[in-house]
Amino acid sequence: MWKLNDSFILPRPGSRYALMGGNLHISHLNKEEDVGVYQCLASNSFGTIVSREASLHIAYMENFKTQRRSPVRVREGQGVVLLCGPPPHSGELTFTWIFNEYPSFVTQDTRRFVSQKTGNLYIAKVEPSDVGNYTCFKLKAILSDVRGINFVFLFVNPGVMGEYEPKIEVQFPEIVPVAKSSTVKLECFALGNPVPSISWRRVDGASFGRKVDINKAIGVLEIPYFQQEDVGIYECVAENSRGRNSVKGKLSFYAPPHLTEKPQDVQKTIDDTLVWECKASAKPKPTYRWLKNGEPLDPMEQDRVQVNNGMLTISSLNLADIAMYQCVAENKHGRIFTNAELRVIAIAPDFSQNLLKAQTLARQGGDILIECKPRMSPRGVISWRKGKEALRESHRVAVLDNGSLRISNVSKMDAGLYTCVARNQFGVASSAGSLLVKEPTVITSPAGHLDVTVGESIVLPCQVSHDPTLDLKFTWFFNEQLIHFGSHGAYFEKRSAGDIMIRNIQLKHAGKYTCAVQTKVDSVSIATDVVVRGPPGPPVDCQVTEMTETTASLSWGPGMDNYSPVLSYTIQARTPFSLGWQAVTTVPELLGGKQLSATVTDLSPWVEYEFRVLATNHIGTGEPSKPSKKARTKEMLPRVTPGRANGGGGGRSELVITWEPVPEELQSGPGFGYVVAFRPLGAQGWMQAAVTSPDASRYVFKNESIPPFSPYQVKVGVYNNKGEGPFSPVTTIHSAEEEPSRAPGRLRARSVSASEVEVTWKPLAWSNSRRRILGYELQYWGEREKQDTANVVRTVGNKTSLLIRDLEGSSTYYMSLRAYNSAGVGPQSIIVNVTTKKPPPSQAPVKIMWDTSNSKVILRWDQVHALENESEVTGYKVKNQDKHSRPNVVETNTTSLELSLPVNQDYVIQIKPFSEGGEGISSRQITIPKIAGGTLRDVTKKTLQENLSLDTKALLRVTLICFLSSKIISIKSQRKNKTVLIFMKS
Repeated sequence: MWKLNDSFILPRPGSRYALMGGNLHISHLNKEEDVGVYQCLASNSFGTIVSREASLHIAYMENFKTQRRSPVRVREGQGVVLLCGPPPHSGELTFTWIFNEYPSFVTQDTRRFVSQKTGNLYIAKVEPSDVGNYTCFKLKAILSDVRGINFVFLFVNPGVMGEYEPKIEVQFPEIVPVAKSSTVKLECFALGNPVPSISWRRVDGASFGRKVDINKAIGVLEIPYFQQEDVGIYECVAENSRGRNSVKGKLSFYAPPHLTEKPQDVQKTIDDTLVWECKASAKPKPTYRWLKNGEPLDPMEQDRVQVNNGMLTISSLNLADIAMYQCVAENKHGRIFTNAELRVIAIAPDFSQNLLKAQTLARQGGDILIECKPRMSPRGVISWRKGKEALRESHRVAVLDNGSLRISNVSKMDAGLYTCVARNQFGVASSAGSLLVKEPTVITSPAGHLDVTVGESIVLPCQVSHDPTLDLKFTWFFNEQLIHFGSHGAYFEKRSAGDIMIRNIQLKHAGKYTCAVQTKVDSVSIATDVVVRGPPGPPVDCQVTEMTETTASLSWGPGMDNYSPVLSYTIQARTPFSLGWQAVTTVPELLGGKQLSATVTDLSPWVEYEFRVLATNHIGTGEPSKPSKKARTKEMLPRVTPGRANGGGGGRSELVITWEPVPEELQSGPGFGYVVAFRPLGAQGWMQAAVTSPDASRYVFKNESIPPFSPYQVKVGVYNNKGEGPFSPVTTIHSAEEEPSRAPGRLRARSVSASEVEVTWKPLAWSNSRRRILGYELQYWGEREKQDTANVVRTVGNKTSLLIRDLEGSSTYYMSLRAYNSAGVGPQSIIVNVTTKKPPPSQAPVKIMWDTSNSKVILRWDQVHALENESEVTGYKVKNQDKHSRPNVVETNTTSLELSLPVNQDYVIQIKPFSEGGEGISSRQITIPKIAGGTLRDVTKKTLQENLSLDTKALLRVTLICFLSSKIISIKSQRKNKTVLIFMKS
């Protein structure tokens, strides 16, 4: 069924109303009869509900009135409003204006504005170009209908109107209610000369946010997706050079109801109580009402049926309460419905869903509750039996209002079979279960207090006596937090029974430990307090109270003593120049456990220090305090002189003085520098110069009158802003010497090998009064190179020869020599050349054979032949050694050599050729096996047999050729393609 404005619609044959599958069909809509609020009612055997409301509006727009309008006359510079006057209509319209003829539309800008609220055209300042015919057009989107009227002709009278302040003609209401998530548009436009500018702001100063495009808000401020934070007072300001005007309006927020809690279908028993919650969010707050089968609740039932702010309560339910119920939440902006079904049932007692527990366990001396929850409607009478006898209630035994049985101070006599019997007017039912009484669980370990030291291991006992038929579950807690064994750094370990061990106990493990024991019938617990004694905690609030040039006064507060009194304190200091924290000297020297202040001595002036304090007790030294704030000692005269004052060298007419700079931490103040004093040896007065850089390590005094290589006495002092400090000890240095004036003579070069050349020369005089010779500088370069790229080798001292290595064979080199000293190098000698020898042979000795004779080993090999560009072989070097001795090298000019026979150890042999070009390439290593407990013949035979056995197992074809004359057996393996040479003694 359907309702229109709370009246039932009764479709009849031939009427405009028809029902099609529950839908209402209306033909030939009539705006006088069909506009209104519609609701659908749905019914079945369980009840009736009504749908949400639906409003029907019929859109229409009538024609414009046809009467002629008089022309509008204004002066240039004057503002004008052209009225549209829309005809009667329903629904929103869109307005536009045509200038003279279609499709020349009026363009909106800062001077012209079309209001979509009234349809009027506003021209802030008329100009001569505005003269013409204006037509107002309306567009109705729903009908797709466009209608217009030849509205008015605008004339501009002679004369110009003077400037005037803005006059706001289009403005928004003082209060504008806006629905949540909707889009609101505020119109504002002003007439004026000059043309006013329009701006918008929020009176509370809040910004508009990114969703508002303020640059487009000339005459319309559009706020999309309106939310609670957009609520406030908005101001439109119109300004020109003649003045300012504004209008304000408040945007208020409203929201139709939205359900946040709905009632659910429910099934209740007779005489039960129903409570349904219905809640909705809305602004303003909603009101609530309830419907039963689509109708308001019966006011005669108010003593049993109550509605309180959306909550429906029905007590003493009966079958007449069966229905469909609906909660209606509404405010002036909307209404919302939600529905739920109530069923009330009547049944005989039934235990099928809630049987009594077959066995209930109870602790002797404890309390027990046996629940009895049959399903029945209405609720009847519940009684109990023990065995076959009716149960008598007493001060220990009681049947509760809900039918459950409670027994206090349970004894062994209470054990047995208990039956719950339920009755109502529809029938009787019962359910039975046994009660078993168990011995109580008792913890036999006493509660205690343990006092331990950091690093010790302890056992916390938890021994119990209990009913042997029950299983035990032990749970341990530390400071009421469950201990997860294995996740505490392996400190906690389970032991036998319920005991636990704490290994390597730490300060953090001090606290309350609880052992909880649980069975199916009871639970007990015991607590042990553990005190952990350890090194003291860090002292607190370490402060520097006073600083002098070399001392600092400190104070601090005691930290945690961790149950062992503090015996002493230690102070450490750190500077930007120290390697970490260092112990310092204090007054008093020993800081007792009650001492909370001290003076640190022997500090460096003008250095930034940090201090920290450590406490010590019988157990050890604890963590340090937090560092104090950085503090700088006061400045004073410098006390430390530069180290290793020395000098010498330099250029002509220079006296070079050097020293080791004083480290920054020893400079004693800002403005640090050096005073350099010097005088000729034997003179009385000192010449002085100041060096202002604290990092300087060198001073050069240049004067043409300084004789070369003359002795001077020098010393270096220090100064800072406080004044001058001490000088270093006096030392004697020499002024710059002259470069060597002569070239070395008799330069000779001789090729020693393909890669080495020996150079010799006649030395110069070692020194005189003007110069010294510190050594010689040799240049050498190849015949395809230039002297500018020559290699340079320097000698030190009065050497007269030099060996040059790593040269190329058969190559020509050029060489020159000059002397040098601290002033530079002297003139160059004559240039000589030398050609290196041919390279040694590039082939290694091959076909090396060995034989034995008595206690000797005889080696033979093929002659090595030099190539055309190599030097001829002049001999061979044979290197032999065992693993325990140094190599032994023997030279020979033949291709054989006899060596002593090795005993009890292997020999390793290598042979290399040599020539006048040097040593050639070595042969591969040859190992001669040791002799142990047999002759060489035995070793040879054994080696032959092993090779034969190996090759036979591998199924190789072996050819054995025996050369008796040379005592050589050659075994050739086709698979491995190698030859094994074995020598046999005849």
